[in-house]
Amino acid sequence: MLCKLAWGNVRRAGRDYLVYLLTLTLGVTVFYAFNTISMQVDIAGIDEEGLAQVMGSMLGDLTYFLAGVMAFLMVYANNFIMKRRKKEFGLYQVLGMGRGRVATIMALETVIVSVGAFVAGIMLGVGLSQLMTFFTASLFKTQIANFHFFFSVHAFNLTLACMLVMFVLTLLLNLRAVRRTKLIELMGAERRNETIKTRNPWIAIAIFAVGVVLVGVAYYRLLRDGFPLTATEGKLQEAMNQFGITTAMVTVGTFALFWGLSGMLIKLLQSLRSVYWRGLNMFTVRQLSAKVNTVCFSMGVIAMILFLAITSVTCGMSIANVMNENLERYSPVDVSQTYVYYTPDTLDYYKEYVNPSEADRMVLADSTVDLYSAWHGDPWHGDRKDKSADNNDETGKKVNIADVAGEHVQIDSYLSYPLGGSNPSVIPSEMCKTMGEKLPKAFEGSNADMTGLSVTPASQYNKLRQMMGEEPVSIGRDQYLLTCDMGGELVDLYTKYMAGGHALTLGGHTLKPATDKSDEDTAAIANSAMGSNGGTVVVADELLSQLNLQPYSSSLLVNYKQGMDTTEADESIKYTVLDNLLVDGKEPGSWGIFVTRSEMYAQAAQMNGLISYLAIYIGFVLVVACAAILSIQQLSNVADGSRSYRVLAQIGCDDRQIRHSVMAQQAVFFLFPLAVGLAHSFVALKVIIELVSIFGNMSIGGTVGLTCAIFLAAYGGYFLVTYLMSAGMVQAAIATRYSE
Repeated sequence: MLCKLAWGNVRRAGRDYLVYLLTLTLGVTVFYAFNTISMQVDIAGIDEEGLAQVMGSMLGDLTYFLAGVMAFLMVYANNFIMKRRKKEFGLYQVLGMGRGRVATIMALETVIVSVGAFVAGIMLGVGLSQLMTFFTASLFKTQIANFHFFFSVHAFNLTLACMLVMFVLTLLLNLRAVRRTKLIELMGAERRNETIKTRNPWIAIAIFAVGVVLVGVAYYRLLRDGFPLTATEGKLQEAMNQFGITTAMVTVGTFALFWGLSGMLIKLLQSLRSVYWRGLNMFTVRQLSAKVNTVCFSMGVIAMILFLAITSVTCGMSIANVMNENLERYSPVDVSQTYVYYTPDTLDYYKEYVNPSEADRMVLADSTVDLYSAWHGDPWHGDRKDKSADNNDETGKKVNIADVAGEHVQIDSYLSYPLGGSNPSVIPSEMCKTMGEKLPKAFEGSNADMTGLSVTPASQYNKLRQMMGEEPVSIGRDQYLLTCDMGGELVDLYTKYMAGGHALTLGGHTLKPATDKSDEDTAAIANSAMGSNGGTVVVADELLSQLNLQPYSSSLLVNYKQGMDTTEADESIKYTVLDNLLVDGKEPGSWGIFVTRSEMYAQAAQMNGLISYLAIYIGFVLVVACAAILSIQQLSNVADGSRSYRVLAQIGCDDRQIRHSVMAQQAVFFLFPLAVGLAHSFVALKVIIELVSIFGNMSIGGTVGLTCAIFLAAYGGYFLVTYLMSAGMVQAAIATRYSE
């Protein structure tokens, strides 16, 4: 009997359960689909070791956090359902039904709705996970060789556990509400509306103006100062403090905007008399001002959450795309190995701050190392080499780079001052001063002015160009060329400097630009994830040999022999261990990064996939959370105002005018937080784009399209559902005929 009654109640009150059902179903869908990532990686043919486990673990941990967000939503949505049905539960008790049986009916209804949402969510999640497999393959640039239907027991169990926690929490709160509520309160619940506190409109307008000023000043500060990521070590704390002030200003300003919104709306529309007195506009404005007063805090929270969702999705995926698009330029060869030389500053640092005994075994480098010879044990510096490189793989077998190497080139970089010196002659800040330009943010917080730009010989640079299929560049003895592989504002700076015909002074020699454009396509001096060449001056070998400059680093760039399998070549040298090279018993430097192009591509794909999935997962759930909260608020408002709508109908207002009033109210509540969140995101993304331009031009067009699609599907869908449910509630209220 109770089961039949509960089932009938769910069918009859299905409209009240719609938001609850929709939100729970979406939660189950995304929880299941995103936690099948390990199986998607396997089917997509991604053989990166440990990737499936890492992504699965991260998304699983994130699911617990997002489940907490969804649990809050479920409780919030359930409060609306309870508010709508208090009179019904009171009527059961009046007819003689005990509280225990009422509680049983509530429990059965919750079970029916939860099971229905879970089954629907799992079905949708299974379908979505199959489609996501193709998205995963496209992210990691692989081909699906053997696609087959799959079902993840792990994802199912994790989703079920999260849903059970939500169900138990909701059920306990429902039972508590019925047990503690008096019968007279249940029977009279429909007649008690929320207490509305009116505010002085002029005070509200003043608060609104303060909010506008605070947000505007915060925007200005952020655009001027940027994020504290580029601050120098000495100014980092001050930059963090200033950023904290900016964050506090925009937060307080956002809440002030919503607090004063009601007064601003009244005075603004009252001044437009032709609009204010038209149709039901006066009623609509009064309803808005009254309701905004009660939900101003939640609207501020929603605006900030939407800001985080928009920024995280757009920014996260765009940064991943920038890294992915520039990867070919960042990793030009099959394998690279760097060697970093000790400089006077390095020796002084070790003597003063690290360990003097460490400095005793170090010697100031006065020439570069032949890395190719050192790698397979040949003499690299005549009789000054005391020990050859000991290259062994994990089996103890000698590893000879000549076994796999085809074309190769060594790029030697020198500091722009003589041996033993300390004052560079090619300094970015001086270049900017010459042009009257502002120092790019890429150099803020760096030691670029202390080290200056590095210098490399033209012969090595041209050999690298030939390896990459480009023609050599002619650089005379009195000429220079600026190269940089990091794109964005750095390449723009160097191009503008050369195009302006500005000279460089190096070791007392005045040099003129060899061309009017900085090279970025063949400028990489090692394989890397974010670029290895922040600025290099290429000069003629004849000039460089006379300058006696301080060696800074050497990079050996190697392409495998033609026809050699890349995977086998990577495998044969990946365990290479190089002993320190010695000059007269001392070390002129230390080995730097050894990395293959395959490793760079795998790491970039992994990072791209992680960022993209985390951004979409978090962004989607946050958007659903905001839309669900707004939806429930608006449905509660319509329920509270049902008698007002009935009165409007009784005095002659037609249904169309009343529905338009409802839509106008809900449009303001949905669109205003979105507009504020978009404004915050626009300013933040502008700063982020400038920051990312250090590494390349950031295009957010495709990501913005994806973000808009998410918003239209989730946020707009909730708005439509809310309006349709509200229109039905208003129609039911108008149709009711009884005396109050």
